[in-house]
Amino acid sequence: MRAMGGMFGFSSPKVVCGVVGVGSLGQHHARIYSTMSGVEFAGIFETSDARAAEICEKFKCKRFATIAELGEACDAVSVVVPTDKHAEVAIPLLEQKCHLLIEKPICASLEEAEQVLAAAQKNGCIVQVGHIEHFNPVMSFLEKEADRPAYITTERLAPYQTRGTEVGVVLDLMIHDIGIVLALVKSPIKKIDSVGINVLSKTEDIANARIEFENGCVANLSASRMSMKKNREIRVFQDNAYLSLDFMNQKGHLVKKSDLIAYGVKMKIGLAKPGDTSSVPVKEIPIEKGEPLALELADFVSSVKEAKQPKVGGALAKSALEVAITITEQIKNAKR
Repeated sequence: MRAMGGMFGFSSPKVVCGVVGVGSLGQHHARIYSTMSGVEFAGIFETSDARAAEICEKFKCKRFATIAELGEACDAVSVVVPTDKHAEVAIPLLEQKCHLLIEKPICASLEEAEQVLAAAQKNGCIVQVGHIEHFNPVMSFLEKEADRPAYITTERLAPYQTRGTEVGVVLDLMIHDIGIVLALVKSPIKKIDSVGINVLSKTEDIANARIEFENGCVANLSASRMSMKKNREIRVFQDNAYLSLDFMNQKGHLVKKSDLIAYGVKMKIGLAKPGDTSSVPVKEIPIEKGEPLALELADFVSSVKEAKQPKVGGALAKSALEVAITITEQIKNAKR
């Protein structure tokens, strides 16, 4: 039975969840919902008969004939369809009072994003956006240690695949790092300079953006979906530390200015010698690994049940989209 939705809490102990679209990513939403405590997994909407049968068999769930029928049965729904279909799917579900987790980016355009957020406000619904790296344990460490970044570099590489090419690499991949940088820097943007090229797609497959903030911080973001390997790394430089972290492998290292000073003192008194790298204070970061999507969905369900704002809500998602669109427009204009 569907719980009492809206922003007023729930009479039922379980949040009824569903998924629209169970492709390469949506299948994992279904997998996690099907095993979550506090969740009743109602089922899926999927246009492919073969895929729907496979997922329903694997996770013992129901296939709904229409998105509206799924929305009627659910308190909360993951929207995991191509970006250019987000608004088309999300707005009717919001009109049905469904809370939504929409995979990133929130929409393909700012106009559509505003329509989705207006529908959410009108109907008292939560919209969380799937900027999944914000739930990566690496991000938790960054939020504690990167308190005054002066220079940031990010690199996000992936092999080419046709999925996601309805948008360019900026909206497909770089937007993850845009959201991360905006959350860390917390300053208005002063200037953006971008370059990009398309190789196999109609839109850019490789892109670089230099973002200068009002507080003086500079971020240099690179993304490619033409790589032979996957890579998701960030480096943060600030006046008291250097951090290098790997989002994919959930590891990294840290060098603190205070430790370097102590090392210098050791050298002066003969406890360390020049060239003795074993004493250089590079600390491996003790990151407790976890599945970011499972953490993200747990936060979403908690936000719905407790009627609280999610960690990655519409405001951050819209800001990241605005920056991403500015970058893509600069790339298009340069080609013209």
